[in-house]
Amino acid sequence: MYKTVIILYLVVFATFILFTRQPDYFDGEITTATIHWQKDSIQHRPIPKAVFSVGKEIYSIDAGYALRDLPENKVVDIIYESSNPNKATVYSWWGYWITLSELIASVVLFIVLLQVAIVLNKNPSADSLIEQLESKPEKKKRYSN
Repeated sequence: MYKTVIILYLVVFATFILFTRQPDYFDGEITTATIHWQKDSIQHRPIPKAVFSVGKEIYSIDAGYALRDLPENKVVDIIYESSNPNKATVYSWWGYWITLSELIASVVLFIVLLQVAIVLNKNPSADSLIEQLESKPEKKKRYSN
């Protein structure tokens, strides 16, 4: 039961990740950007910004993310939609494909649903046990028409 549940979880989570990224992986364009640390206007502390250009326009997006360290002048790949380059993001496994909030939520959901499945199958009723013990597998013909 555990192998089936784990495989099902991984397939569903991978499918979810593939089709819910913003900007969209299939429609987005990938280009390079340079990291520059700039002071945030709200908190007045330096944050990493990815600076890139599309045509003659220069864009600057927030590149900071939990557990990701980007040094000054590092060249990174970014993904953006050509209709709205302001909503670009750094193209990396951690932060684009796998986000911390989605990972935590999916693991918690996996554990809860696994516990529900275990509780439901742990103590079958007496009638169910008797039925399972009395049932005999149907004889199958070797070559069925």
